Amino acid sequence: MVGGRYRACVVGASGITGGELLRLLINHPGIELSCATSREFKGEYLFRVHPNLRGRTNLTFIDSTIDSVLKHDVDVVFLALPHGQSLGWVPKLYESGITVIDLSADFRLKDPAAYVEWYGWEKPHPYPDLLAKAVYGLPELHREELRGAKLIAVPGCMATAAIISLAPIVKAGLIDTDRIVVDAKISSSGAGAHAPRLDLHPFRTYVIRPYEVVHHRHTAEIEQELGLLINRRVRVAFTPHAVDLVRGILTTSHTWLVKDVSEPDIWRVYRSMYGNEPFIRLVKDRAGFQRYPDVKYVIGSNLVDIGFEIDNRLGRLVILSAIDNLMKGASGQAVQAMNVALGFEETTALNQVPLYPV
Repeated sequence: MVGGRYRACVVGASGITGGELLRLLINHPGIELSCATSREFKGEYLFRVHPNLRGRTNLTFIDSTIDSVLKHDVDVVFLALPHGQSLGWVPKLYESGITVIDLSADFRLKDPAAYVEWYGWEKPHPYPDLLAKAVYGLPELHREELRGAKLIAVPGCMATAAIISLAPIVKAGLIDTDRIVVDAKISSSGAGAHAPRLDLHPFRTYVIRPYEVVHHRHTAEIEQELGLLINRRVRVAFTPHAVDLVRGILTTSHTWLVKDVSEPDIWRVYRSMYGNEPFIRLVKDRAGFQRYPDVKYVIGSNLVDIGFEIDNRLGRLVILSAIDNLMKGASGQAVQAMNVALGFEETTALNQVPLYPV
């Protein structure tokens, strides 16, 4: 810490989530951005990869090695790395006493064997002791655990939208927890800076393309976190769709009620759990431009918009959730979790009003 400010480094800073982290941290009054790593762009100015940062920083990328980062005497490190690569960083950083905030999936799941099933690893997780110490970085559900945490596993983007929108209903015991169906629409930025061919512009434009229709890896997170709320197994069917957007995620969750409820009942359930949450808005309006959650009205913010509709004919409760996948789905949530862990006001550097129009 220097002059009352924590020194931070972003590892994998040339990627999309890395760039978003840089944008947020540069504006954080309690953080000094000390370093940013990139193997591909070592020695280049940050703004040559992230043009929106021109005039805001003259930092250059350093080599992406643990020793290079430790030389900068940092207090907090964000790992914006592909799945599987954080394993090579977290143990040594954690042992050094640094607060580690990992945006990959490497420490999200508590069961070491789950990585074989959901991520195709040949063996169970090699650091079960660190899995047990890692805090799932969803402040709305794990705020107290995050205070002072030294290892934070930032949730997946689509998992975030699904979990936050479903948690109050699951916790209240209103639905059949063995039959939850989540349909997700995700933008192209979710594919990262080195996107596969089908996520390049000529292939992505005008697309609504289902992929990993069954057994998508975010299913494991959703089931884990919802199950923890009620101390029993929850079963979720999850299917994502790639759509022609740059930013944003919309989830539509189909659930089946186990008791008679009214619209005011549902409102009370959400308000009782989220009434004081700074980033959650309930959206169900009879007038105006926005009747239900829509990604258009959360872009650039750390907000989660949640709405619902009761289908009395089928005893079904439909729940909708919209987030910016780069903010609440990744970098914004990482900074929110850091704020809680380090004792900052939770909304610090995250009070952006959504961009409109976009």
